[in-house]
Amino acid sequence: MNAVAPDGLPGLDVSHYQNTVNWPAVAAKGAKFAYMKATESTTYRDPTFAANYAGSANAGLKRGAYHFGLPDKASGGDQARFFLANGGGWVGDGKTLPPVLDIEYNPYSTADWAGWCYNRTPEQVTAWLTDFVTTVHDAVGRWPVIYTTRGWWNHCTGSNTTIPANSPLWISPVASDAGGPPGMPAGWTAYTFYQWAKSGTFPGDQDVFAGTIAQLAAFAAGS
Repeated sequence: MNAVAPDGLPGLDVSHYQNTVNWPAVAAKGAKFAYMKATESTTYRDPTFAANYAGSANAGLKRGAYHFGLPDKASGGDQARFFLANGGGWVGDGKTLPPVLDIEYNPYSTADWAGWCYNRTPEQVTAWLTDFVTTVHDAVGRWPVIYTTRGWWNHCTGSNTTIPANSPLWISPVASDAGGPPGMPAGWTAYTFYQWAKSGTFPGDQDVFAGTIAQLAAFAAGS
């Protein structure tokens, strides 16, 4: 990943691996936004989510929740409903960012494309994704942000372009992108968020929002 922070507003994403974060200290170092893991599949709730979700907002950050999707475990709709019931919603209060679907290489699989794509065809993956994003949109009125990599998206969805027409992109670059801008998956021409490093100034992953503080506020508000 990139060793130098790219242009944009600084932020971070965390999960139980970072435990409960000292959010006033993070804000003092300049973070403007944060995402935290809420759920995975239909069985896992991150035990640090509630504290980090409240703490980041109290420290003045825009913040939101992400769901780690596993298309081989339950339907997209069922996972979306589990996410929404456990912190993944959105309200137009000016501080809540739209929900995120983290969809990437299957971490529990064999190290080959069949396993990385959850032993699903591109058509099956796309149907699962459509079910998830539509369920979220129907519930909260916002299309979820998609966190993914170029390689996973293009291979496992067959370079789908219908979902990117609605969902903003949070790009995670591959190793070959290190030191430069990440390559775009099919369907997107620009990213909204960029996870540019696995460690740095803040706890967890280091991210940027591609815009100004006013644009981040508008993105949170849904305007």
